[in-house]
Amino acid sequence: MADREEVRRRIIDATTELLRDKGREGVTTRTVSAAAGVQAPTLYRLFTDMNGLLEAVAADGFARYLARKHSQALSDDPVDDLRRGWDTHVGFGLENPEQYLLMYGRPTPGARRRSTEQATARLRLLVERIAIAGRLSVGVETAMDMVHSAGVGLTLNLIGMPPGERDPALPGRLREAVLAAITTDDPAGPPSVAQRAVGLKAVLGEAPDLYTPGELALLTELLDRATSRSPAP
Repeated sequence: MADREEVRRRIIDATTELLRDKGREGVTTRTVSAAAGVQAPTLYRLFTDMNGLLEAVAADGFARYLARKHSQALSDDPVDDLRRGWDTHVGFGLENPEQYLLMYGRPTPGARRRSTEQATARLRLLVERIAIAGRLSVGVETAMDMVHSAGVGLTLNLIGMPPGERDPALPGRLREAVLAAITTDDPAGPPSVAQRAVGLKAVLGEAPDLYTPGELALLTELLDRATSRSPAP
């Protein structure tokens, strides 16, 4: 009998290929069983039901996506690194539309928590590097929310359009609009109070024993207040 993990891998790969070639409607117990060369009871034993199988396919998509993200070496320009991360995200979605829809378009609440946490951690790394460089003009959490919301929304919108009707310049235009909204245009200029606060908050974790929990909570509150401060006219 084939190894359990080998059979599981074969079923996930077969389902991913069916999704790519035939869409969600082409993925059934019968088609997956035939494509993977297994009996239907094997699917139920390994994945419980079709929803369990699709969740496994989505988790596998996150794993491939994160492998692609982590393969990109970081440069001396953290803004450009985020720019390349955006392009990787959109590119993966357009290359794997049906799998991307499972990952981001129809998520099951509470499912794939580890996968989504890893994706969020990578985005946080990219954004915090900009903050540490003094080039982030909003809070880290705000910047992450803006990048994630815009990137996922853009990709889902493009997936829903016939390829011939897509504006090839749109991903780059929206990317630059988001970057302009969260970063400073002049890295050589003096950082604002908000930028200094964002940068300091981003590195607090490097000295976990420097403050008591109460002091850290107070400092975080003060830094958040400074982050939200608008520049003087």
